[in-house]
Amino acid sequence: MNHLSLPSFQIGDFSVTALSDGNMAASLDLLSGIDIFDAGSIQRSAGIAEPGNIHINSYLIRGLGRTILVDGGTGGLNNAGGLLKENLNELGVSPADVDTLLLTHAHPDHIGGLLDAEGEPVYKHAEVFIHPLEAEYWRDDDKLKEASERGKRNFALARRVLDAYQQNLHFFDGNEIMAGILPVWLPGHTPGHSGFRISSGNKCLLIWGDIVHFPHIQSANPAVSIAFDCDPAQAEETRKAVLEQAAREKMIIAGMHLGNAGFAYVFIAEGGYRLSYQED
Repeated sequence: MNHLSLPSFQIGDFSVTALSDGNMAASLDLLSGIDIFDAGSIQRSAGIAEPGNIHINSYLIRGLGRTILVDGGTGGLNNAGGLLKENLNELGVSPADVDTLLLTHAHPDHIGGLLDAEGEPVYKHAEVFIHPLEAEYWRDDDKLKEASERGKRNFALARRVLDAYQQNLHFFDGNEIMAGILPVWLPGHTPGHSGFRISSGNKCLLIWGDIVHFPHIQSANPAVSIAFDCDPAQAEETRKAVLEQAAREKMIIAGMHLGNAGFAYVFIAEGGYRLSYQED
């Protein structure tokens, strides 16, 4: 692991680079299953100066002649993030170079950067892959009717993105999307929320999407959920299972809200788990 401004891992044939999109303002009040004072104490103990901020990452995967982007950041929506293009440019990668988009799910901080100001695809040459249950959820008119006003805006954005990329849209199943990259269904946060696993020999890197939003809090207390979860109970079950597996298999974890370091390891701790940005 390196800790330059754009940390990256080489695993097998692929180089995986964390691309910061910046932060979005949030509040510890969004959490349930923990006292807000205790949540703040965990954040401060982890050295986080703004306890309520949520950091946003995307990931660039390069290898075997492919240029793959996992999630597209916010695009600056709601005055959040918007740094992804700048960080891609730092690597010498333009949107036209991206041939594949892998989507963990369709919340605004993951797809807001996929459309330009005119509503056209930013990544015009990219084939887009998403779990079929994710597309089904955002296209469900009954779910739309039940949504809050903010939720309705999220549905509208997801539908615009799915429609804009319709000609290049693909649904993955349990098989490899391409040689060496396996989708992993991680339901709860959204119905089709998914991760992507790259393995080489005895090493494994898992891009786990939004298993955690406040990584130090939700690893120490996996039962803590956030208001963004569609199904909090299922999200908790998935989080506990993934944390246990990551610790047991000594996985390298990449997550959209892990912070600037971009990558971490999971270790068993009293009552839960802890994240470390270096291998112990």
